[in-house]
Amino acid sequence: MNASHAGSACVETPRNQIKIEESMPNIPITESIVVNKVAWRILPLVTACYLGAYIDRQNIAFAKLQMMTDLHVSETVFASAASLFFIGYMIFEIPSNILLHKFGASKWIARIGISWGIITILLAFTSSTLMFYILRFFLGAAEAGLYPGIIYYLSLWFPSQHRVRMMGYFTLASSVGNMLSGPICGWLLSQNGWASLSGWQIIFLVTGIFPIILAILVFFFLPERPEKQKFLNPEEKNWLIDTLEAEREKVIHNTPQNTNTLSVIFDIRVIKLSICFMLISIASYGLSYWLPSLVKEFGVGYTANGFLNAIPYLLATFALIFLVPAVRKGDRPLYAMLAASVIGMACFLSSVFLHNNVYRFALLSLGGPCIYVLLPCLWVLPSRFLKDAKAAVGIATITSVGGFGAFLGQNLVAWVRHWSGSADLPMLIPAGACFLLFFMIFNMIYSEKIT
Repeated sequence: MNASHAGSACVETPRNQIKIEESMPNIPITESIVVNKVAWRILPLVTACYLGAYIDRQNIAFAKLQMMTDLHVSETVFASAASLFFIGYMIFEIPSNILLHKFGASKWIARIGISWGIITILLAFTSSTLMFYILRFFLGAAEAGLYPGIIYYLSLWFPSQHRVRMMGYFTLASSVGNMLSGPICGWLLSQNGWASLSGWQIIFLVTGIFPIILAILVFFFLPERPEKQKFLNPEEKNWLIDTLEAEREKVIHNTPQNTNTLSVIFDIRVIKLSICFMLISIASYGLSYWLPSLVKEFGVGYTANGFLNAIPYLLATFALIFLVPAVRKGDRPLYAMLAASVIGMACFLSSVFLHNNVYRFALLSLGGPCIYVLLPCLWVLPSRFLKDAKAAVGIATITSVGGFGAFLGQNLVAWVRHWSGSADLPMLIPAGACFLLFFMIFNMIYSEKIT
């Protein structure tokens, strides 16, 4: 190339690179740089939303330590009322995701944040069991669509080979949310009597303000689809759009997309992933709901309880950072899920039969990260065979069934505690869920693979 053309031509790049702007002729921009630029632009906001959601889901486990006494209810009644959140969530999940697809992520996620924050604040003024039942149901209905909506939204921005890594970073919000909620809620609970409020009331007031602030930020700063965004230069934008469109066409070619969007609900692959997510939710919410009550049996105070509860989620955070990026290609997500389910089952089951508190807590702290490794591996799979509105409905279907699993998880651990009188035996529930999950994943690997 002669000097006269140097200022106007683009440098030739390998296949995994994109062309650069004329003003920067000698600086190649790789695919990873474009993907990372997108990640820095959208992941902080959606991750903060999911972090807030997990703090909101964990607050009830700590509020329970005082709220049960104030409402004069039993363990099983409280668990049933608290778990109505997931019934509301399950019923409104698919409609909410369809509306997100129609109105756009920024508007709909902002709506979710405002309504969920208001209802959480109202929970601080719960005066009866009936009011508690009603508010928990409507809290689930208000928050419905957030998690599947964000998963669907991420599929609009990231090429398939990067989605496991991005889902790993996104899932960090759940582990970090649980990690932070322990010390925060434990400390807030210890502020009992401040401004004539009980500690559990303070928990709901503080955790209800956060999603309202997030909703405002999302409405103004969360970008919609790549086509109209300005934070990417024209070449970057064209490469991203072309790559995503090529993947979309491949999925449509390999998997005929029935014109009836709701038909995806009956797709055998969606059904299998729904059952897997239900089992993961049973394990996850069984652990997170019961762990503060189990640690209370150790004889520690509220603040110490909160910090101890943070340990399993701190380990989960490290697992998501260092393990998940290594399993993003081919069938590795399925094999990682197989291994995590076996290790999780062994840890939860062993914790039941070891009566030393240190050993028991150590096993639970190792079992918790196994659940979190499962999530990003699972969520890379739907985008392999679903696109557009069918992806929105398919993902919502999977999370709806998962909501039923969360409902079961919270109630089952309370029922086991009630009928056995043991604080240890409830951990048979996450152990059993991991056991069944192993067989589901084994079936997907060696029979009809998710493609």
